[in-house]
Amino acid sequence: MPGHCLRLWSSSLTRVGVMRRTRVFRQFGSGSPPALVWHLNLVIEERMANTASARKRIRQTVTRTARNQARKSRMRTFVKKVETAIASGDKSVAAGALRDAQPEMQRASGKGVIHANTVARKLSRLSARIKALPSA
Repeated sequence: MPGHCLRLWSSSLTRVGVMRRTRVFRQFGSGSPPALVWHLNLVIEERMANTASARKRIRQTVTRTARNQARKSRMRTFVKKVETAIASGDKSVAAGALRDAQPEMQRASGKGVIHANTVARKLSRLSARIKALPSA
């Protein structure tokens, strides 16, 4: 389909290397898409960095984004383990899974990956669900 475009929201790297949300249009069919880089499952609009410091900021941003995604994914995995234990109905297993998940969630909060209040809310809701389980 020549001329058909798909609008994607993505993070683009500007000349100063600061992350900013922008629209990227990828053309399907005729010709090649605009300058896009597929790195670490991110769609990043490619821009030329004029200074060495800007190039370094771009490298740092890509590295930090990957690290933060890994931290968030690890935290979600621990939360899923707690939710699976709650669904099984075993209170002691669920409590142990929450004890394992809590430091991981606090670590993500301390590193600035997610907000501290989000962690507090999630922990509170998980512990309330565990408390509501019948004792074995």
